[in-house]
Amino acid sequence: MSSIPSGPRPRVPRRLRSVALAATAALLAPAALAACGGSQGDDADRLRVTMAFPPTQAMSPYGDDAVLLSRLSVTEGLTRLDENGAAKPALATSWRSSDSAETWTFTLRKASFQDGGELRAEDVVRTLEHAQQAKPQPRVLSDAGEWQASAADERTVRITSSRPDALLPQRLANPSLAVFSGAAYGKKGKVDPVGHATGPFTLTELQGTAAATLERNDEYWDGRAKSPGVDVEFVAAGTARANALRSGETDIAEAVPVSQVSSLSRKQAREVPTARTNGIYLNTEKGALADPAMRAAVREAVDGGDLAKDIYEGHADPGVGLLGPGVRWADKLRDAPEGRAQPADAAEVRNSKTITLATYTNRAELPEIASAVQQQLKRAGFTVKQVVRDYAQVESDALAGGFDAFILPRNTLLDTGDPVSYLQSDFTCKGSFNIAQLCDSKVDAAISEAAGTADEEERHRSTMRAEARVLGTDAFVPLVHERFVQGVAEDVRGVALDPTERALVTAETRRR
Repeated sequence: MSSIPSGPRPRVPRRLRSVALAATAALLAPAALAACGGSQGDDADRLRVTMAFPPTQAMSPYGDDAVLLSRLSVTEGLTRLDENGAAKPALATSWRSSDSAETWTFTLRKASFQDGGELRAEDVVRTLEHAQQAKPQPRVLSDAGEWQASAADERTVRITSSRPDALLPQRLANPSLAVFSGAAYGKKGKVDPVGHATGPFTLTELQGTAAATLERNDEYWDGRAKSPGVDVEFVAAGTARANALRSGETDIAEAVPVSQVSSLSRKQAREVPTARTNGIYLNTEKGALADPAMRAAVREAVDGGDLAKDIYEGHADPGVGLLGPGVRWADKLRDAPEGRAQPADAAEVRNSKTITLATYTNRAELPEIASAVQQQLKRAGFTVKQVVRDYAQVESDALAGGFDAFILPRNTLLDTGDPVSYLQSDFTCKGSFNIAQLCDSKVDAAISEAAGTADEEERHRSTMRAEARVLGTDAFVPLVHERFVQGVAEDVRGVALDPTERALVTAETRRR
């Protein structure tokens, strides 16, 4: 993520914004104009949305911007996820697999792109080929093996994986695999989503990291959206987002900080348990915490219950594992951690090297949590140095193992709607997001077993056995399971409260 605005941007008067939109519309192809509902006559019904994180790659689908496009209902994939993480129809109406789950066949619905072209199998094949060739490759593909996609006919896509993949329909719901028309693909692998997706809203203008404009796609396959358009601002400061909602300057304020919830009316604060677990990744490879006994001492010193009560003001649940209440089936299947070391004694802790504890500023609670954890560790005898920077300035160091401990809230269902992909990326030897630098053969074996299990119930059980293995290493100390608070104006309906954080504005979102 790149640097983001430090506060709210001045709002552009609607009269001036209409002029800017008209100039933009004049540059669009006629087909795109036909697909986009203008703001004429219904400007007062447009939605105003304030988002927490700005686009960092000009809305490329191959990074975090893909989630922004999904949350604003600009893009769609072949499938979508329901509230339990199961794959449901989106641009594909049905699918089936071979007995080995190596080959999957998808049937496409009749749908049009926002630039007027008809969705065909060749568009899906192109999308998947570009995603596989992207650098860096979308995280959802990091553990998927090699795919070969082909068009059996105009409405049928066949995908063959180099190894059995029971989760392939869930993977295709990932925002990074949204389908675009051929006109979206330019030189050097770049993808331009402006006017080339299939969702109920068309992205028509992107003003760097400050703002974006969306218009209704009147040719959307599932019917016209209830709102004529969406005006988006990207505002890093959580207090500023809450203030914008209170003052009537925005209709939807994403990710309201818990410190601001009490200042909103009960109807404005919409809360939902999420799949996001906030915890501490401990460096298992080098430094003071490479010793399992020292990691165990950190685990014993930290109290997530205090954080949930004091910092989250009750808008979070104490951490009990990798998977929290947002993963509905997890708690009843939870196993005790396996193979935990005994904590180092007080003298060993006092004589250990200084621990560098890091986090980032983009979420309002994190610096405060870091200070609270630092105090908890100091009381246990640790010497702690704190590092708090913008996420863009800290991520590469964290992934390279540059810190002893890193506090990070992580959506455990984000990549596939199934936590196995999160376990693979965060806790296996070849994981692409392995901040803890963990490489443990028993952990890898347990996660591999879960990944290879097709039956849903048994997959859940094996996933929880893998969780027990990870927690047994103390590579990760759960702090809290977050609840998401979205700020919504009292006259707005149809905002999605999605535990997977992929949906926010939908075709049903509207002013009352």
